[in-house]
Amino acid sequence: MNAPEHPLEVLLVEDDAGDELMTREAFEDNGVSHTLHVVRDGQEALDFLYRRESHTGAPRPDLVLLDLNLPKYDGREVLKRIKTDPELALIPVVVLTTSSAEEDVLRSYTLHANAYVTKPVDADQFIDAVQQIDDFFVQLVRLPGRG
Repeated sequence: MNAPEHPLEVLLVEDDAGDELMTREAFEDNGVSHTLHVVRDGQEALDFLYRRESHTGAPRPDLVLLDLNLPKYDGREVLKRIKTDPELALIPVVVLTTSSAEEDVLRSYTLHANAYVTKPVDADQFIDAVQQIDDFFVQLVRLPGRG
């Protein structure tokens, strides 16, 4: 895959350090030079998106990878806040979670998630899944503000 003209600002909302590490590895293995910002809970995700607290200089993400099961505000609440705010609603959000429960899938799409991906348990499959998400959003999809 060709590298994008302009690397993306990706916000990873993930409380599991192992999943964060595999996501970083997937981007690196995919030859991606995106900037990966990581926040560990729903409150910090909202602070990043609204540029509050320690995130006053945060860039607007081009893509959010969102876990559902988070401390403080869960991913469902974060997704709802993103998609109901006119300033944030155009940011693509991929729910990347361990849950394969049909109610989580349906609720995420009802809240206007752009995609729902169940995290594979196997590390190599997890890395492959993240690379496929990246390939899709970088190579195929035209993102707002990205020409």
